[in-house]
Amino acid sequence: MRQLDEYKKATINMSDNVRIVSLLFDGALNFLKLARERMKEHKIAEKGFYIGKATAVIGELASSLNMEQGGEIARNLRRLYDFVLGRLLEANLKNDMAALGEAEKVLDVLRGAWKEMEKRNVVASHAAPRKAANAAGMSVQA
Repeated sequence: MRQLDEYKKATINMSDNVRIVSLLFDGALNFLKLARERMKEHKIAEKGFYIGKATAVIGELASSLNMEQGGEIARNLRRLYDFVLGRLLEANLKNDMAALGEAEKVLDVLRGAWKEMEKRNVVASHAAPRKAANAAGMSVQA
């Protein structure tokens, strides 16, 4: 039973981390949507404010990468984050809608991947305790 409890805690912690990253992507994309609207309205200061918010989120995601343990995935994510940050800088300095769009596209793809992981974690976290209980000869109610 103790092993099951430890497994549940590990699964919850992993699910929580995936959920947090997924929410960060949601927030960054929402800030970029607001920046786009302000750019169209020629509200430069507000556009800069929202691009700054998105930049802070991406910077936080980049700084949370574990480059030693993350291997090639962490290096690729770092490159993508650097690309996005560069496009956001360009969008902010030059009111460049295309640069903003490029950043949004990359973030949207990454967000989709994290949303998929989030779904899989939810399914796995519901299935694993049931499997473990069944293996131990116990009945688990949903």
